[in-house]
Amino acid sequence: MTVRVGSLDGGFYVEDDGPGIPEDERGRVFERGYTTTADGTGVGLAVVGDIAERHGWEVRTTESEDGGARFEIRGVEIPPAPVE
Repeated sequence: MTVRVGSLDGGFYVEDDGPGIPEDERGRVFERGYTTTADGTGVGLAVVGDIAERHGWEVRTTESEDGGARFEIRGVEIPPAPVE
């Protein structure tokens, strides 16, 4: 699996080329305890949602161009790159 990170206007995204998240499940992936595997904890994306909320960011789940999962985080203040 390949994971990519890129910039968005006012934020960034993280996406992969894996199996993706079914559209009807995307609203639940940030719920604490939600998992799709028997040995999953359901904590990982809940932590992401908590961090985004505490920073006032918006996080959205969608599909990558390759059909994998894509998480878009917006409302992030990205400082300018340092000048050398």
